[in-house]
Amino acid sequence: MVLVDLPAADGGALVEELGQRASFVPADVTDPDGIAEAVAQAGELGELRVAVNCAGVGWAARVLGRDGPHDLDLFRTVVGVNLIGSFNVLRLAAAAMAELEPVDGDRGIIINTASIAAYDGQVGQIAYSASKGGIVGMTLPAARDLARHQIRVLTIAPGTFDTPMLAGLPDEAREALAADIPHPQRLGDPAEYGLLARQLVENPYLNGEVIRLDGSLRMKPR
Repeated sequence: MVLVDLPAADGGALVEELGQRASFVPADVTDPDGIAEAVAQAGELGELRVAVNCAGVGWAARVLGRDGPHDLDLFRTVVGVNLIGSFNVLRLAAAAMAELEPVDGDRGIIINTASIAAYDGQVGQIAYSASKGGIVGMTLPAARDLARHQIRVLTIAPGTFDTPMLAGLPDEAREALAADIPHPQRLGDPAEYGLLARQLVENPYLNGEVIRLDGSLRMKPR
C-alpha cells in the first residue's frame, strides 16, 4: 500500500500504524512527476490494482459576494486539486494497470471521490460543487474508455463525514450537521467509506457508477 499526501502530512505515523507493507510518498496530486513516482513505488511493492482518490480542498465563497466577484485563482485552485488532481491520478494509475495480466477478468479498479455537493451544492460552494460535479461527469466516460483494458472506474459521493476537517468545529456545529441527516442521524464514519471502497473492489460487476454515501441526506440551500 502506498499513501500519497502533501509533504506536510504526517505520513510516517500512518505507515507505522499500518505496518511494513505500507509506504508514504509525499506529493501533490496535481504534480505529474510526483504521482508518477507514487505509482512506480506502488509497482515495486506489488501489482497496482486498486487506486483510491481522496484528495480534496474547498473554500466558501459566493459567485458575487460583498467584496465583489468570486476570486478566479481560488476557483482554479479548487478545480485544480479536486478535479484535475483526480484525473492525474486516474490516468497514471490506469497506465500502470494496463500493463498487468488480468485476474478474473480485471486488471484493476480506480475509485474517485466526489461529494453530494456535486448534486446539492449549497450557497458558497460554487467551486467545490463544480469540481466534484466534474468527477461525477468523468466516471462513465472513464469507465468506457478503460473497458478495453479491463479496468473499472467508480466514484463514491460522500455526505457529511467525521473527518479532520470537521474535527475543529464546536460540538454544537457538529450536532447541527448531524441533525440534518435522516438515518442514521450522525456524521459518517471514515471507516464506512473504506468499507464501501472495499465492496466496490470485491464486486466485479460494478463499473461506471457513482454511489452516494450520505444517510439519505439532501443538503439545504444554506
